[in-house]
Amino acid sequence: MAGQVPDFEATLRTDTGKGAARQARRDGLVPGVVYGGGEDPIAINVPFNVLLKRLKAGRFLSTLFNLKVEGHDDVRVICRNVQRHVVKDLPTHLDFMRLKRTTKINLFIGVEFINEDECPALKAGGILVPVRNEVELVVTAGDIPEVLTVDLAGLEIGDTITISSITLPSGAKPTIDRDFVIANLQAPASLTSAEDDDEGEVAADEVPATTEASED
Repeated sequence: MAGQVPDFEATLRTDTGKGAARQARRDGLVPGVVYGGGEDPIAINVPFNVLLKRLKAGRFLSTLFNLKVEGHDDVRVICRNVQRHVVKDLPTHLDFMRLKRTTKINLFIGVEFINEDECPALKAGGILVPVRNEVELVVTAGDIPEVLTVDLAGLEIGDTITISSITLPSGAKPTIDRDFVIANLQAPASLTSAEDDDEGEVAADEVPATTEASED
């Protein structure tokens, strides 16, 4: 299932060059350029506060955006570079690359768990312990999954969910070349503690009684 690609709005920058870029920054904008996709590059401006919020949210360089620029068709892009001020570490310039629907890109996709009410482990008081809340995949720009769905139906305490347990969209594959863990189903803490106590009692029972040494 294709995911909802977030919009990213920008304005067309008619003047180019260092002078225009400096003026844009004074106006609270970050200059940028959009290139690739078999079309001519265009110069854009992005509101500084909007960009800073996106950067703080994380994964900016691996998030696919639907770029909206007035006077141009919407286009899917991914940011390939964020230039920053050498002292203030604030964004000063952006490079966006246009993507075709067949373009392969790396994206982090969130993990969603379903059918919790049909999971014997959870019904027995077990605990779902997620190991990864998102997975980095190589996907095509035209077929990006909204989430990776993990079906918990029928899973028992002690079961481990790995990436091979998840059905990936056609053409997608993890960037990690092994069957890594997504989540575990563990016994409740009270049961674990009780088992530990029982093992301790058994161990104590197995210790032979100490006999006093006989006197000669």
